[in-house]
Amino acid sequence: MGWDLDFITEEEFKNHVRATIMKYGEKLESYDLKRFNSNLVDPIKLIFDKSVYRTSWEEIVNNEIFRQRDKSSNNDIGYFHQNIFSYFKGCEVPQAGWDVIYRNPEGIKMPDGDVVHTIYVEMKNKHNTMNSASSAKTYIKMQGQILEDDDCACFLVEAIAKKSQNIKWATKVDGKNVQHRLIRRVSMDQFYAVLTGDNESFYKMCMALPGAIHSVVNEEGSVAVPDDTVIDELRKVAGLYSGQTEELSMAMAVYMLGFNTYMGFGDRIQQKLGLDNNGILKWIYEYAKRFQ
Repeated sequence: MGWDLDFITEEEFKNHVRATIMKYGEKLESYDLKRFNSNLVDPIKLIFDKSVYRTSWEEIVNNEIFRQRDKSSNNDIGYFHQNIFSYFKGCEVPQAGWDVIYRNPEGIKMPDGDVVHTIYVEMKNKHNTMNSASSAKTYIKMQGQILEDDDCACFLVEAIAKKSQNIKWATKVDGKNVQHRLIRRVSMDQFYAVLTGDNESFYKMCMALPGAIHSVVNEEGSVAVPDDTVIDELRKVAGLYSGQTEELSMAMAVYMLGFNTYMGFGDRIQQKLGLDNNGILKWIYEYAKRFQ
């Protein structure tokens, strides 16, 4: 099957996918118990979730690891969405100021009939990521740009919009409803269409993406496969609670991540091992490692 994207070569696209995956960086590092609990896991929530969703300990722990990794990966996907435009003709991805600037000396026709020669872009991953203060600040920035340059438009481009759209952006500034025909709210597919003249260019990119990711991920040595040890380490800690059911022993191991200095929780391990409050969690991490 031939390459179907006119705005970027197949090699450039793979390089961009590779650069995005490399941005995942430390999130691809393996999780041990210490890293898993670095921001203090909520033991009560973990136990509720396990029971309510009827999952195993292994599943709920893996889900929590995924949640922690996913929490910081949105910026990496933002890198993908923004920096791909450096390959589009007429596009610039500045280091500061705007996310993307598009210039076309032949003119860019707006839906309302205006013709401009530059578009300044603020980009968001998802339509609901801006609060009212952030929306007002962004709108004022765009308003200022249009006052400075009357031959431009400003777009708020959303990768995940509520629907495909290229509309006037209506919002509130200082409690007043505001809108301007050259300040627009645009879904990603419509922005691709403005840049390429092809209504299906974003669709075509999405169709090429899975194959490119698969190719890069399977390159020898390109992506480390995490070897998470959290569940095995928790089972090691659970072994300290002999005489309890397996379920309660695992619950106690989870409780000790957050409640090791709480009354009743740390006391028993303190008495058994002669530890003070400050040494319990460090000892647990070191003890859990001994399974390896």
